[in-house]
Amino acid sequence: MDKFSTLISTAVPLTIENVDTDQIIPARFLKATSREGFGKNLFKDWRFHKDGTSNLDFPLNNTLYSGEILIAGDNFGCGSSREHAAWALHDYGFKVVISSFFADIFKGNALNNGVLPIQVSPDFLSTLFSEINKNPTATFEVNLEEQFLKITTSGAMASFEINSYKKTCLLNGYDDIDFLLNNKDAIEKFELQQNSL
Repeated sequence: MDKFSTLISTAVPLTIENVDTDQIIPARFLKATSREGFGKNLFKDWRFHKDGTSNLDFPLNNTLYSGEILIAGDNFGCGSSREHAAWALHDYGFKVVISSFFADIFKGNALNNGVLPIQVSPDFLSTLFSEINKNPTATFEVNLEEQFLKITTSGAMASFEINSYKKTCLLNGYDDIDFLLNNKDAIEKFELQQNSL
């Protein structure tokens, strides 16, 4: 995975609540086992009409919005536990998803695949949507090391929580195997100490 420290980006607003993983990546696209290529089918049934033409009313198709941050309505990632939802968001180019609530399994899958889920209060989420509504090119700063999210134009900030292990992995670009390999010497030293007792 790529290292994640600080991101300053515009954002795409998705005000819909209770977005489940089948809406993020429909089940018919789950046959592939490689993580690549899922981005083209992200929100497929919302981004495109049945005849294949773009739904210009959907935020990802609106040329006013762009960026590596998705700001979503409450309860994002509910439903099934499919990891493909995180694959699709990452492959599309999102590095951060912000919501006032995430399903636990989705949150874990996102962190395991290099997408940072940031949970904020409903009030701050409303502030973020208002900022984008006023200025679609507004930028937002995400600082993982210090665990804050800031609206760069107004300076309004919110802190966020993250599991310390997952934070270490994101900061260093580790997956679980990379983390273990990076700590191989310490693990072997501990094992020797235990064997000598």
